[in-house]
Amino acid sequence: MGDATYRIVHPASVDDLLDEEDFELEERLPYWAELWPSAVALARCLSRRDLAGKRVVELGCGVGLPAVAALDRGAEVLATDHNGVALDFVVHNARANLGRGPGTALLDWFSPELGGLGTFDLVFAADVLYERRNARALADLVPRLVAPGGEALVADPRRPPAPSFLEPMERRCFWASTQSMVVEQGGRSVSVLIHRFQRP
Repeated sequence: MGDATYRIVHPASVDDLLDEEDFELEERLPYWAELWPSAVALARCLSRRDLAGKRVVELGCGVGLPAVAALDRGAEVLATDHNGVALDFVVHNARANLGRGPGTALLDWFSPELGGLGTFDLVFAADVLYERRNARALADLVPRLVAPGGEALVADPRRPPAPSFLEPMERRCFWASTQSMVVEQGGRSVSVLIHRFQRP
């Protein structure tokens, strides 16, 4: 990531984390446990920014590479996920790489308790548009978190549900732009779109 190199620890096998009862109740799979190409692309984007003094939040932080990159660039970071184990990983990875960790909070997009969270200069997320219901929930949540003059960055590898997030965001008076980035991972090239939404 720019001039920095990070070592990110994540579970060796996602299959070992599958919980049939949890899936039947909430249809939740342990997506958080993978280091996705979109997270790499987003971390690269963040590593090019001066985030000193910025209040930022990652939605669906997983193992936390983008949160680590933002913390390294001087941001005050809040990492959120619906899974408490993911928060343990992001704290471990930040401390192992930087000697300090971000703030963390459990956050369920479908029953979000936003009291006390406030708004942020930058809201970001990587590869969270894999289900249509997630995309719609995110389109409702992000505008509530972006401060006036703030922005959101969402990295996505062109997943089919993405328009369910992108279209409502553009209708909510955000200025939208997109850049493409190719990530080489596991012997394959993945094209990731980084969607930027600026609040006037």
